[in-house]
Amino acid sequence: MAVLQIQAAPFFASKNRAFWNLQLAGWGAAFLLRAVSALANQQPFDILALILVTTITGFSISLILSVIYRQLIQQQPLVTWGVTAVVLFFAVLLHASIDAWVQGVYYAATRDTTFAQRLIGLLYLPLTLLGGWSALYYAINFFLTVEQQADRLERLEAQATAAQLAMLRYQLNPHFLFNTLNSISTLVLLKQTEPANAMLTRLSGFLRHTLIAEPGSQVSLAQEIETLQLYLDIERMRFEERLRTRFEIEDAALPAQLPAMLLQPLVENAIKYAVSSQEEGAQISLTARVIGERLRLTVEDTGPGVDDNAPPRDPARDAAMGRPVSTGVGLANIRNRLAQAYGDNHLFETKSEAGGGFTVLIEIPFTRADRAGEVAAPAMPDNGPEIGSPAGGSDNIVPLNPPRTIGTTA
Repeated sequence: MAVLQIQAAPFFASKNRAFWNLQLAGWGAAFLLRAVSALANQQPFDILALILVTTITGFSISLILSVIYRQLIQQQPLVTWGVTAVVLFFAVLLHASIDAWVQGVYYAATRDTTFAQRLIGLLYLPLTLLGGWSALYYAINFFLTVEQQADRLERLEAQATAAQLAMLRYQLNPHFLFNTLNSISTLVLLKQTEPANAMLTRLSGFLRHTLIAEPGSQVSLAQEIETLQLYLDIERMRFEERLRTRFEIEDAALPAQLPAMLLQPLVENAIKYAVSSQEEGAQISLTARVIGERLRLTVEDTGPGVDDNAPPRDPARDAAMGRPVSTGVGLANIRNRLAQAYGDNHLFETKSEAGGGFTVLIEIPFTRADRAGEVAAPAMPDNGPEIGSPAGGSDNIVPLNPPRTIGTTA
């Protein structure tokens, strides 16, 4: 879920400094407004002393209120607003009482009014000033609280997303390592040390390459194909001529960004259900094209496909009969990773033909990788025209096939 990014405004980076700035600016503005109004009404200049005392009184009382409100804002709403009303009432009464006394001293020789009359007549000004100050104090602090909670929620969601992407990414290694280590174990038991050592070396190179990228990171398609070639080098040692590949990658698609290790589980899935399940093996095709603002990736195989009308398979029975056993990780993993990375802005479809074969189609937004992150596609030996491509090759096809064709052996 996307979260609106809210960051603390620079003014409130230091709450203490912001409070004093607002205090001085607010009460200074109140003094200036009353002074200008008094002088505009042709009152004597010494009235400014009276206004200054009144302003200092309000400033001082607001400091006391800030200490009380700081404790009240953390209480239950009923307690906060109830006690605030009582505290504000006494603060206004204190402010008006001080103003009435000061005015009694100032106007003692010219006005014959009682203290109660002056108090009642002066209540409106402290009520307006301190009431507005209290409302502004709570409004700013509630805004900052909501801002902090939103920022904390955003960080927690980002951490949860990263953790989920890491979990999905780390599901892939055990899934692949099981088959590879099992093959190495078989070679060791057969005392075929050189192939076992070669497979271990290639496995080490593949794992080193995959560990460079952070979980959930984005890589260029060229980097992803390079990783995929390291994986295929290991699998070719297991299946030899039974594993045949055909890559058609547009030049424009090479710098496209996509989640790291997105294609490897799709190819691994094809090897598991198409290559290993057939004595003659199968061909796996990878196509990458840029269509408008979208990157379209297609992984196809010539295996037996999936029969949608077939009853659910029993893993125990499949294992006893030597059939590939599904762990439920591959396609579900890719689907979840795409949903985490792109939300609804992606397409993930699977299709099985009636005569055999299985196709996975992925469409994601095309985003060009930074030039610093681009890696050229691994150079493969020139093996003549690629299968299915025009004679003599094509400028927009990257020849990434191993040096073999359908029907030939390594």
